[in-house]
Amino acid sequence: MLHAVNDFRKIAGIECYCPTDNVSELTARVNDDGWDSSFVNWLKGSRLNSKDCIFIFSVGGGNSEKNVSVNLVNSLIYAKEKGSSIIGIVGKDGGYTAKVADACVIIPTVNSETITPHSESFQATIWHLLVTHPVIKSYEMKWESVDSNKK
Repeated sequence: MLHAVNDFRKIAGIECYCPTDNVSELTARVNDDGWDSSFVNWLKGSRLNSKDCIFIFSVGGGNSEKNVSVNLVNSLIYAKEKGSSIIGIVGKDGGYTAKVADACVIIPTVNSETITPHSESFQATIWHLLVTHPVIKSYEMKWESVDSNKK
């Protein structure tokens, strides 16, 4: 979701980071602590607090019982403990994100064979619509500014 982080920062002017921004830190955390705790430990190092918001982009939203995206589940448990807001865009309604989020968009399953590509495509559409909303957008986008200068 590095592209989303860029758009929230560059277009909307929102302070935003992703655990995968620093590959060296991520691989060190995974190597030393394991994948399941890598994101939550990153949040601890980032001093997550009640003024912060966690924005989850995930197909399933995490599920400890099925051992899928447990790193997300652990991060969300920690975010709840810290009183942080949680929002998400997920492709399945049974995941942990949909259960605990303050607001969550669930991409409807149109075809059970293409849940992942539909979810990820709509996630990109939704975040682009968010950052370009007139209330949120702080800075002009490159191609729109180039085209508007020609008028």
